Amino acid sequence: MTDARVVFVTVPDEEVGVALVTSLLEAGMVACGNLLPGVRSIYRWDGKICDDAEQMLILKTTAHAVDALEARVVEMHPYDCPEVVVLPVADGHAPYLDWIEQNVRFSRKI
Repeated sequence: MTDARVVFVTVPDEEVGVALVTSLLEAGMVACGNLLPGVRSIYRWDGKICDDAEQMLILKTTAHAVDALEARVVEMHPYDCPEVVVLPVADGHAPYLDWIEQNVRFSRKI
């Protein structure tokens, strides 16, 4: 197991996605964010089945930054209940995992 984490966040559009990723990068909470267009989300909300076009953010961060990242997403996100799903990274290309660690300030021990 590594300290790296991948976080999924759905957003309503590119504008919200870019604003979130930029804010998280500037705050040192992520090393990278990918914005994938063309996501179709079908879900239950307030007792109704909804079918919406969204975009998916895939964020690369560390375990130490997850709490702050989640708080920032919830603060900035237009949804009442934004998706923030955190997955541990079991293994990966060591130089890439090192790059994540080096670029997330929240993971650095001071």
